[in-house]
Amino acid sequence: MQVIPPALERLIADLTKLPGIGHKSATRLALYILRRPATEAKNLAADLHALHDAIHLCQQCYTFSETNPCMICGNPSRDPRLVCVVEEPGDQIAIEKTGAFRGVYHILHGVIAPIDGIGPEELKVRELYQRATSGTVDEILIATSSTVPGEATASYLADILKGTDVHLSRLACGIPMGMDIKYADEHTLAKAIESRQTVHRLI
Repeated sequence: MQVIPPALERLIADLTKLPGIGHKSATRLALYILRRPATEAKNLAADLHALHDAIHLCQQCYTFSETNPCMICGNPSRDPRLVCVVEEPGDQIAIEKTGAFRGVYHILHGVIAPIDGIGPEELKVRELYQRATSGTVDEILIATSSTVPGEATASYLADILKGTDVHLSRLACGIPMGMDIKYADEHTLAKAIESRQTVHRLI
């Protein structure tokens, strides 16, 4: 005997395809949507339906945007000669929240992961090299994650860009603010030592 109505079961199956959503979470979300007014569900469906028509890749940095160029690339107050390379648009959002970066971005849309069949050809690497050799960029900040694929990608980018005229820098890694040093793992502590900076003042 089928307990869950077919329409609800189909929605649960669709939700489980989202990253980080298991069957229990998908069931909870589906039941929540079902309990809400039908207008909310219709608005959600309409927004999902319009998503791919409304949002495209910026042809300069390859982030998701409704305009081309995107709001950052088209902002005259940003420094177009300083380019921060990140893995995904979510990484760009995280950096923007800090308010500390005033350059522009280049989104790779992934990392090099041979075990998953992802090589440089599947990423926006060729486009990055073209930007680096265009004469319009002074510095490229490689801000991939400090995971094994992220480090491998950073190393690959450094190799292909070292022959260009741009200055290459890497996002520093180390001990989080407020963390007691004795609780840091060996890898994090080693990265903090490697990323050490000259002290200009103590206070």
